[in-house]
Amino acid sequence: MRLHRLEITAFGPFGTTQKVDFDALSAAGLFLLHGPTGAGKTSVLDAVCFALYGSVPGVRQNPGTSLRSDHAPVGTYTEVLLELTVGDRRLEITRRPAQQRPKKRGGGFTTEKAQTWLRQYDPATGAWAGLSRSHQEIGEEITQLVGMSREQFCQVVLLPQGDFARFLRADAEARGKLLGRLFDTRRFAAVEDRLAELRRTAQQEVEDGDARLLTLAHRMTQAAGGLPAARTPVEGRPGDPGLAESVLTWAAVARTEAREALDIAGVRLDAAEGGQAAARAALDAENDLAARQARHADALRRRERLTEQTPERDRLQAALDRSLKADRVAPALGLRRDAEREHSAAHTARDRARAQLPPELADAGAEHLSTLEHRLREELGGLDAARRAEHRAAVVAEEHAVLAREARADEDALRDAADWLAGWEPRRAALTERVEAARDAAARAEHLAGRLEPARRRLAAARRRDSLAEDARLSETRLAEARERRNGAHESWLDVKSRRLEGIAAELAVTLTPGAPCQVCGSTAHPAPARTTADHVDRATEDAAYAAYTRAEETRTAAERELAVTRESWSAARAEVLTGPESAESDTEPTVRELAAEAEELARLHAEAHALAGQTHSARETLARAEREHEERAGAQRAAERRVAARTSRREALERERAALDEELARGRGAFATVAEHATLLERRIALLVDAAGTVRTAELAAQRLKEADDRLADAAYRAGFTTPAEAAGALLGEGERRSLQQRVDAWQAEAAAVADRLAEPGSAEAAGLPPADPAAARGAHTVAERTLREADSALAAARERTAGLAGLSRQAVTEVRRLGPLREEYDRVARLAALTAGTSAENERRMRLESYVLAARLEQVAAAASARLQRMSSGRYTLVHSDARSGGKRSGLGLHVVDAWTGNERDTATLSGGETFFASLALALGLADVVTDEAGGVRLDTLFIDEGFGSLDEQTLDEVLDVLDSLRERDRSVGIVSHVGDLRRRIPAQLEVVKARQGSAVRLRTGGEALSG
Repeated sequence: MRLHRLEITAFGPFGTTQKVDFDALSAAGLFLLHGPTGAGKTSVLDAVCFALYGSVPGVRQNPGTSLRSDHAPVGTYTEVLLELTVGDRRLEITRRPAQQRPKKRGGGFTTEKAQTWLRQYDPATGAWAGLSRSHQEIGEEITQLVGMSREQFCQVVLLPQGDFARFLRADAEARGKLLGRLFDTRRFAAVEDRLAELRRTAQQEVEDGDARLLTLAHRMTQAAGGLPAARTPVEGRPGDPGLAESVLTWAAVARTEAREALDIAGVRLDAAEGGQAAARAALDAENDLAARQARHADALRRRERLTEQTPERDRLQAALDRSLKADRVAPALGLRRDAEREHSAAHTARDRARAQLPPELADAGAEHLSTLEHRLREELGGLDAARRAEHRAAVVAEEHAVLAREARADEDALRDAADWLAGWEPRRAALTERVEAARDAAARAEHLAGRLEPARRRLAAARRRDSLAEDARLSETRLAEARERRNGAHESWLDVKSRRLEGIAAELAVTLTPGAPCQVCGSTAHPAPARTTADHVDRATEDAAYAAYTRAEETRTAAERELAVTRESWSAARAEVLTGPESAESDTEPTVRELAAEAEELARLHAEAHALAGQTHSARETLARAEREHEERAGAQRAAERRVAARTSRREALERERAALDEELARGRGAFATVAEHATLLERRIALLVDAAGTVRTAELAAQRLKEADDRLADAAYRAGFTTPAEAAGALLGEGERRSLQQRVDAWQAEAAAVADRLAEPGSAEAAGLPPADPAAARGAHTVAERTLREADSALAAARERTAGLAGLSRQAVTEVRRLGPLREEYDRVARLAALTAGTSAENERRMRLESYVLAARLEQVAAAASARLQRMSSGRYTLVHSDARSGGKRSGLGLHVVDAWTGNERDTATLSGGETFFASLALALGLADVVTDEAGGVRLDTLFIDEGFGSLDEQTLDEVLDVLDSLRERDRSVGIVSHVGDLRRRIPAQLEVVKARQGSAVRLRTGGEALSG
């Protein structure tokens, strides 16, 4: 894979389009990418990675971080274009991330979706052909062609030296994570996970089976309640060996005890059934005798009550008979009442209707009233045309009023529009001027912000300078006082020491004893020992004086240090104050008041400019709204003028129609104010005549029906045997009253028949002559026998249920034990394999996991490939070797050691120095790139980048490393070095410099001393 051309637009720190010609850089084989910190060196590599994979390297792939440059102008798309050759195909990839763009209509922004283009160069035609615009298709195509994932590409092509330095010092777990990502050993880790999952599944199945077996044992213990076996239940936990055999043995013992208990319960039930049958027979005999005696006594009492109620029964029967005869007169009575009610209502309605008529029609008949009604209806029919004309006249008047209101509204609108449009040009000029002022204020605010912060720092430094000057003066005073106290303490100590030395002989004489040798001369005779004087000083006084002198000396030293620190801080603050341009031109130092006034003035100007700049958006919005309002008002003015022209012709047509309608209405109104008033009066008179004629006819018919009803009633009463209709009406009974009387008569007769039947029952009289029965005693004996039978039956049912339950649970236990056999064998086999691949088995002596075993082989290849270059970089001293030795209690397999040819010893890579770590990690990165390339299918990598780390090398080692890198140019390979080291700029002529500026970074290409701007 070879890179040819890279174009970066509005990406990272690059605000405009920057072009990188990799063909020109790669011509030298080795080129340098350099620039100040934060300029965007790494962003160039990020752009390459983004073009290929649609994302930047891992640590910079933050979801909350935007790839768009803050320096990019509005409307410029963030875009990366990369031209490269992979295999024999020359491709061009263009990517745009998701980004905000101005809306095409109105204000604000909208989100532009991410876009990707892939093109291929056709040598035959010399043109580019589009291949795809699908993110997914292009991603799969690039990954397949390059043969590496994004993580592998960033580790192999963009060699991050810091990562490999950590890789050298990392433990086995950290190395395993990196190698696992690069060599994609997920399938081996998946095997480990799968075996562990199978082991957990098999273990869970076995434990679940044991749990079910223990549940069956617990249920059998509950079912065997009352048996001796229930006192010794099966104990154990899921997974315990021998659990199945214990459960089956216990179940066999419990079943035997249950069958013996069932036989005993059967014998007891037979005896209880015989006792219950005898008690039942005795109880039935006593109950029968008591019932017959009670029935006979009750019949005698009921017969006496019937004899007392016989006169009342005869009276009720007579009333029922008269009511039956009166029923034949009831229909005629009902017709008479209905006819009388209708006659009264009809006369009332007739009188009320005649009261509404004129006096001359008070006694008119129905025919005369109908004739007058027909005459008025003919007159009402002639008013229909006049009423239609009156309705249309009202519509025309309303439409005419609407036209008048619309005309007034349009006149107001035209006047308002003319007034507003008259002042449009001055207003637009003022709004445009406000927008321009806000833009100028934004630029001024940015300039003032750049001056404000340095001014505030100088003000703070000036305040520290003045404060530290006062602190220095106080420190000098304290130092002078400390020196005086130290000198005084020193003189006091010397004086005390001199006085003690003068009296030391007397001090030694105090310790002399007769016959003991002298400490000075050794003599045992002490003829004239010295005596202490009044001003003698002992050792404690001397020590106290020396301690006071030591404390004073320490105080003086601390004061000197404090003064030195204060003066150093004062010098630093003063130097910071003098960094301003005004101080360079003046001979005097600025005061705090002067700097505070300057900072305050800059802050005020910045706040004013910032506040005015903040109105940019609102000023633009106000101008846009005013322009929209101008268009709206001009359009409204034109529409109002068109409506005024159309309304004139409509008003003239309405005037002509209203004149014709007025003539028609004059004919229809007559003497009334309106046609409707005339028609309403006629309709009201017609209604009164219709009502009056109807009530007169109804009253005449009601009188005729009343006379006919009186005749029918008299005839019906005579035929029924009554003297007058009133007598027949008095004999009538209501349905409820008659039903009540009949029920009382029927109840008396039914009671008499029942009493006769009761007294005639066989054996009733004989039972009355026997002694009274005693059913309570017989019932008590029967209750005891019933309870004994129920207890025996319950005991037998419980024994049967227990026996059946134990048999069923035992069969389930046997089935469960048989099913668990293969599961236990499967668990033992899978657990052994899982422990072996996970490195926890005793058979795996090195405790090496399967994935670690595969990665160890890859690491051994990497170490061999890296050693070839490491030996050359270290002048044959160092070699990298793979180690599978265990370290403490950790697992083995991914150890990495360095062999020192000077000592012949093998040691850990963490013991290498900074420079040695760099070229060791560089050799490891290059070796890993070779191995990963072979693993990815041998894809040719013609362009590599190495990021930083050269500053830790001495001149000789740097030459050796550059020789190794220069050897990578074999087979037309180019290497780009990303570094700050100044010596590399002299050694490597081909350079890509990234320049940092306020308006955004830019790139410059240098080849052999020439500089080309990007």
